[in-house]
Amino acid sequence: MTTQWTRGVSLRQLRIFEAVARLGSISRAAEELHLTQPAVSMQVKALDGLIGLPLIETLGKKLRVTDVGMEIARHARAIDHQLAEAEAALAQMASGHAGLVSVGVVSTAKYIAPKLLMAFRERYPDVQVRISLHNRDDIFRQLEDNLIDLAIMGRPPAALGCEAHVFAEHPLSILACEGHPLTGSGMASVEDLGREAFLIRERGSGTRVTQESFLIEHGIRPTEIIELPSNEIIKQAAIAGMGLAFLSEHTCQLELRTGVLRRIAAPGTPVIRNWHVVYRDRKNLLPAAQALRDFLLTKGGGLVNAQVTSAQPA
Repeated sequence: MTTQWTRGVSLRQLRIFEAVARLGSISRAAEELHLTQPAVSMQVKALDGLIGLPLIETLGKKLRVTDVGMEIARHARAIDHQLAEAEAALAQMASGHAGLVSVGVVSTAKYIAPKLLMAFRERYPDVQVRISLHNRDDIFRQLEDNLIDLAIMGRPPAALGCEAHVFAEHPLSILACEGHPLTGSGMASVEDLGREAFLIRERGSGTRVTQESFLIEHGIRPTEIIELPSNEIIKQAAIAGMGLAFLSEHTCQLELRTGVLRRIAAPGTPVIRNWHVVYRDRKNLLPAAQALRDFLLTKGGGLVNAQVTSAQPA
């Protein structure tokens, strides 16, 4: 490996290679960056030569990023984020609460985050909010790599040094299609629920962790567990009668209001969790990020609660 290779590398080379690694294609990277494919290939080859270790491999027509390449791409993203932070800091020095805030949102929170962030933008119109949507494990990685300023999520990471502040309650319920016998039979028993199939999110989802804990705690052993990759698919599967859903009530306000999904009364439900605003404990939050954190803590609960349906339709 070439020593002191960082002295020769350019920010342009790092940005180009990050695009290649992220998209898995030189042609797609060229299209995104508005460059020619030969120009992208030349910069990747130059960076490869500076480092002295292969960054990509081509197997037939497929491009594979090596472990070294993945590490370089990760640092490239962090460097780009730090430069954006520097740019935002200068903007804030010039005009107060202005600049950029990067917010990671867990997939379940996509039903509440837009309203929260729009209300924040109305108060701070000069702040640009950049949102990324991922499952819980990916948000952990973004926090760890310092790619986001704040995260909106349920359970905060225990092993990662973070500050986490509750700003709203987060109810989760067992839901079934309209006409399901358990929706109109009073309190469902463990035995009743054990005779049903349950729909469950993919691994890495916070909702899945909560659902598994609930089933174990109450001794519920479903006849079948059906894994599905998103809340939207789970809602449609539940509406079709494939099984019972265990979902955040924030994800299904329309379905509850129209009656195509109905709550099942069961011991321990709704399960009340909390929404948190999370950031690294040693992170120096710039004024715009501080403003968003404080806004969520003072106004977020009221805005979120206003979205929750208090009762099922008659």
